[in-house]
Amino acid sequence: MEETCYFEDYQVGQQRLTMGRTITETDFVVHAGHTGDFFPHHLDAEFMKTHEFGQRIAHGTLVFAVGVGLGAGAINPAAFSYGYDRLRFVKPVFINDTIKSRLTISRKEPDPKRPGFGRVWEQLEVLNQRGEVVLAAEHIYIVRHRPVTAAA
Repeated sequence: MEETCYFEDYQVGQQRLTMGRTITETDFVVHAGHTGDFFPHHLDAEFMKTHEFGQRIAHGTLVFAVGVGLGAGAINPAAFSYGYDRLRFVKPVFINDTIKSRLTISRKEPDPKRPGFGRVWEQLEVLNQRGEVVLAAEHIYIVRHRPVTAAA
């Protein structure tokens, strides 16, 4: 699915909320295999019984990947990701927690390096089933300005 949104179409304060996704033990194991992160905090239930959380916690990078994926939707041919800043793992996510993403346009400005483009900052907040923020980051997009059309 493709939807063209130009720099001028983004409005500060514009917000969207995704559907939820329940994090499973399989997610933990698959993510550990993909990343090589086999720390006991994620995979050793007995070890974590002695920890303040009392149970295994999801990899922060797992929560980030799922949170970003939940926000992925239509392909915008006028924009591309410039990256993420200010990534924070605010609260732990556990097996059987259901997370969703809230994405809010927080600011926009002309791109100083690319004429005809602007930068759009989108605040990513991943929420658990209680509505608590468990992860926060800023996603920066480079977005093309609307083409100027000749007057008829």
